[in-house]
Amino acid sequence: MCDFAQVEYQWLPADGTLIQGLRVNRRVQRLKAGRLPLTYPPRDEFDEYPLVPFLFGDDGSNIYDSTAIAEWLDTHHGTEARRLIPKHPVCELVARLIDDHFDEFGLYVAHHHRWVTSAKDNDAGERVANEMARALPALGRRQFAQWFARRQVRRLPYLFSVAPEGYRVEGLPQALTPPSRPDFPETHTLLDDAFIRTLDLVENVLRERPFLFGARFTLADASVYGELGMNTSDPAAERIIAERAPTLHAWLERLHERGASKLEDGEEPAEAHLDVLAPLLDEIVQIHVPLMEQNERAYERHKAEGQTRFNEAAFQRNEALYDGELLGQPFRAVAKTFQVKGWRNLKARYRDLEPAHRSALPVDVRNALDDAVTFR
Repeated sequence: MCDFAQVEYQWLPADGTLIQGLRVNRRVQRLKAGRLPLTYPPRDEFDEYPLVPFLFGDDGSNIYDSTAIAEWLDTHHGTEARRLIPKHPVCELVARLIDDHFDEFGLYVAHHHRWVTSAKDNDAGERVANEMARALPALGRRQFAQWFARRQVRRLPYLFSVAPEGYRVEGLPQALTPPSRPDFPETHTLLDDAFIRTLDLVENVLRERPFLFGARFTLADASVYGELGMNTSDPAAERIIAERAPTLHAWLERLHERGASKLEDGEEPAEAHLDVLAPLLDEIVQIHVPLMEQNERAYERHKAEGQTRFNEAAFQRNEALYDGELLGQPFRAVAKTFQVKGWRNLKARYRDLEPAHRSALPVDVRNALDDAVTFR
């Protein structure tokens, strides 16, 4: 997104000096402790804060969360021809819906395909350790790489990826074997199937035009890149992308080489661009909408019962759990406050649309959101 906005930046700690890396880490720690203010967005009880991504300005600004970063870039650096968030109310809502889906369920799929599909050949632990190289001695880097990989595998059930009972991978040590969890239905099948469908759907759009909304790179493209692009570093998952969706694979690679900084200005997204997106949006409303609805209801139920702990902290204690279903497949998850916040914001934007704009949405999207905003 910074590339597209043509904002110069430095990726830390990987691209900086030891001193720069330590300063940024100190800045994060001070934000965590409340000794520095978060510039944008306003922080509230629903945030699972502070996790990456951050955008730190030389002027002392501290910006957090990818969607908020897009809003900030548009406000401070955007031009009429290089905005990340479409101005047309219908296209804005659709872009935010795509963004929210890939931020939430898309993250589950990407994490699954790194630590399950690519369990035997990903080097994510080593790569993260190498990013910390200036701050870690060689022995420390090896230990950090091993710790990070084990930690991410342990977190799989929290991030929706639950292995069948007795799951094993030949040659994979127990510490790196994707875990099952007592009384939790397996979700590998659901995530594997969703990955293939998503590849097919995005591939079909990109065969028609350069970006999801036509000639303009948007927040929706950034979110798709952020999740699917993650797996281009994971050999087994990357092979699936390259074989199943070659156009998408080439698109991800171009953006990975900072291609967004070289993009020409594109036309503003318009209602006419939505037709090609309809199949992808149908997938999103079959997965994202019911997942967010079930999560919000679970949060409200647990909150009414006096529960105060949610998200990963609750998951590790078997608290604030709920049983749900997606596409006929059962799952068990923990109520997540940050998903409640994002979903309520999206529903509020839909409520605020004028009737003529609502009617311009693909019918499946409109029906799903109509049901969502009136479920009480």
